[in-house]
Amino acid sequence: MTAGHDVKGEGAKASSRARFLLTGALLFLGIVFVALGTWQVQRLFWKLDLIGRVDARVHAEAVPAPASPDWQGITREKDEYRRVRATGTFGHDKSVLVQAVTERGAGFWVLTPMRLEDETTVLVNRGFVPTDRRERAARAEGEAAGTTEIIGLLRISEPGGAFLRSNDAAGDRWFSRDVAAIATAKGLTNVAPYFIDADATPNPGGLPIGGLTVVSFRNSHLVYVLTWFALAIMSAGGAWLVWRRVA
Repeated sequence: MTAGHDVKGEGAKASSRARFLLTGALLFLGIVFVALGTWQVQRLFWKLDLIGRVDARVHAEAVPAPASPDWQGITREKDEYRRVRATGTFGHDKSVLVQAVTERGAGFWVLTPMRLEDETTVLVNRGFVPTDRRERAARAEGEAAGTTEIIGLLRISEPGGAFLRSNDAAGDRWFSRDVAAIATAKGLTNVAPYFIDADATPNPGGLPIGGLTVVSFRNSHLVYVLTWFALAIMSAGGAWLVWRRVA
């Protein structure tokens, strides 16, 4: 009888110890989930603030495009999608076509260097052309001559290429708007580190089609907040149920 009681006592102690450990683990997980949820709350407010600031830039009056003394201070968070204007002369013979998929279907962005009045150059995304109008002769009417003013959105360079596709400068095949690589390939000098997406002002002949910039930000932080806090509540509930059995 004594041996039997000892075995049962040891079993009960082991069971209690396991429940204590499980309770502690569930409480620890609950604290982790609360921390993650709190972090996502902070990220949510940061993203909402960013969206608000970008929306204000997009709809603001156009300001002069940043000149060379200001190039070093340009950042994605501070400057992208700022509405700017620039005046200069297009070098249509040094344009590149960058593959694009837009609301108008598949085709190309036409990126053309513009020589500005201060002897610097900025790449301008003049807009979209469908695949069957990719040849320069098929859209010659839209090549503005002489001094031209453009208004558009400042965009940050897209180095390297697109997903699973690297730019091929030697073959003149472009999948992203990589300012530095395009400038090197076309022998351009003193080039701004950004490009400008032209607005919807019509070009002669209707091509390229500007104003197709998609301004959107993925914002799933609220879903993450709810998920992490729900997991925290479930962990706390589980810990309470296990503790009741221990008690």
